Amino acid sequence: MAGMEPPLAEIGRLLVGLGIALALLGVLFLVTARVPWIGRLPGDIVWRRGGFTFYFPLATSLLVSLVLSLLLWLLTRR
Repeated sequence: MAGMEPPLAEIGRLLVGLGIALALLGVLFLVTARVPWIGRLPGDIVWRRGGFTFYFPLATSLLVSLVLSLLLWLLTRR
């Protein structure tokens, strides 16, 4: 049974990967808080009525999706 790893090694690798992803997400939140136009692009929907505000960042979501898709495409091509 060469090449088979114990189950704990797989779980450890998964936890390390999730930790790195969480750290990168934290850095992303810190960086985007300093970029004033993120979340305020033309195409983002804001609806205010009385004390209620509905906000849907449509254009920002599309931009983030495009950037992430391009990044993943660049990382996975061979």
